[in-house]
Amino acid sequence: MEGRKHILLLTTGGTIASLPGGDGLEPHRSDVMERQLSQLRSYFDIEVEDLMCLDSSNIRPVEWQAIARRVYECRLDFDGIVISHGTDTMAYTASALTYMLPGIDRPVVLTGSQLPLADVLSDGPDNLRTAFAMAAAGHPGVYLAFDRKVMLGCRAVKVRASGFSAFESVNARYAARVSNQGLVINPEGLPPMSGWPMLKTEISANVFLLKLTPGLDPVIFGMLAEMGYKGIVIEAFGLGGMNVLNQGLEVIQNAVNQGISVVVTTQCLYDSSDLQVYQVGKKLLDLGVIQGRDMTSEAAMTKLMWALGQGMSQKEIEELFRRNLAGEITA
Repeated sequence: MEGRKHILLLTTGGTIASLPGGDGLEPHRSDVMERQLSQLRSYFDIEVEDLMCLDSSNIRPVEWQAIARRVYECRLDFDGIVISHGTDTMAYTASALTYMLPGIDRPVVLTGSQLPLADVLSDGPDNLRTAFAMAAAGHPGVYLAFDRKVMLGCRAVKVRASGFSAFESVNARYAARVSNQGLVINPEGLPPMSGWPMLKTEISANVFLLKLTPGLDPVIFGMLAEMGYKGIVIEAFGLGGMNVLNQGLEVIQNAVNQGISVVVTTQCLYDSSDLQVYQVGKKLLDLGVIQGRDMTSEAAMTKLMWALGQGMSQKEIEELFRRNLAGEITA
């Protein structure tokens, strides 16, 4: 049918494409989706490519690179791209793709499900419909579609292990929602667009995400440095409070002096870290610690991994974290 949008579906496995096996649910190729795709083909011109077939807990940075490369290679042949993915690490993949595909000129929409498509009550069909509608809507960027909501990939966080409202857009408006009016786009929720599309997949796996706990021994920072980590993202308390007095400040200073970029976010799901408020935060800023502000932990970690992969210096990384690249931080 003339005028239909040409959409590419890249499959990577996950619950949405799983079937019961001898040891539980196992991801399969796109043939398990064919019933739903046949219905979607009434509205869209769809091509399918099985890129990989993995439980998302097994998707690593090397798989992020493979996905990003394929998106970039194919983008000019399609109006939009949908990526089916397991839910457990989807927020990490969506954030990583955001940085790896700066200036992307097509909608790239990740989706999945909490129940396999083979289940009569699966949420997968609804999520696929939302993802395809967003991919056809013509708004460039990397998105995540779930439970009739579309959010920026770099703002998505999985907040429920089994509920259908699995993802929330943290500290940012939804890019779109499904209502009785169809897919309703929110212009304020769309990512800022600038520059030409590029592929920048270089990334460093030497980044550690550390959640602070009361009484945490600060010696861990020295141990991470000895293990070769080049970046540390710290989920601090509240606005950025850390139990780092005395020895703690010294070991963090040592880590920074050794060339390690240290980014501080908050354990709180909403609102922003702000190291300017309390004395301990100001001391950390004096040491060269970087503020993560209102970024999600997933977005902060993948941004740091990407920055290190691009060969940026500590100063360049500090400057990068002040910049809003694709909606991951409130300007």
